[in-house]
Amino acid sequence: MRFTSERRFDDGVLEREFTLGEIPGILWTPASSPTPASSPTPAPTPTPTPLILLGHPGGLRRMYPRLAARARRSAADGFAAVTVELPGSGDRPRLPALEQARADLHRTLKSGEPVGDEIIDALVLPLVEKAVPEWRDSLDAVLSLPGLGGPVGYSGGVISIGTRLAVVEPRISAAVLFAGSFVPRAMFEEARQVTIPLHVLLQWDDEGNDRQSSLDLFDAFGSKEKTLNANMGGHAGVPESAGDAAARFFTRHLR
Repeated sequence: MRFTSERRFDDGVLEREFTLGEIPGILWTPASSPTPASSPTPAPTPTPTPLILLGHPGGLRRMYPRLAARARRSAADGFAAVTVELPGSGDRPRLPALEQARADLHRTLKSGEPVGDEIIDALVLPLVEKAVPEWRDSLDAVLSLPGLGGPVGYSGGVISIGTRLAVVEPRISAAVLFAGSFVPRAMFEEARQVTIPLHVLLQWDDEGNDRQSSLDLFDAFGSKEKTLNANMGGHAGVPESAGDAAARFFTRHLR
């Protein structure tokens, strides 16, 4: 991991851009609260700061305003946050198969035809296979930094990536998943293996989402504790109250 820039916001949050090999990312850490020098008691050993992995659909620069807002909200609750660019997105080299799948998807949506399993599989499954190992490598690197030691949560992004991570990454102890992307049928079997607490956000009128598929996926999750937070409105109309509920969820499970 190589840090390439840093800046500190007025609220004390430190934002550092980095590269991990060819993968660009951003790490946000909350302001520290050291014991004042005048205190008669020595400062206690710092408790490692919990970490939230911020998922997104790709295009780190395009998504930056939303990601930074989510990260600073997390920092206000005492959590660090990190995000990385997805394979084939942003400034990373393009993946021809993924580009073709996106073109097929756009053509199908424009024609008004239903999106078939073949297109969904070609669009999502290779991305999951490439992105999940990169997320795990990034987690290794971030948790090796001073003061960051977990527990770890996952928030947002492509729901199939979050599902796979919840199955294979034992350091993730809770996840907030955004139901707003196509889900391959193969992911339903993986969903049954998920056991960590889940909080799933669903926009009821999301124009780019198969609502029934999202409901079926929620039903398939094997977690004993899982909550569905469904709100009226389109993809970008998530109410502030939904973010508050997700923040309370992480406070319960990462503290």
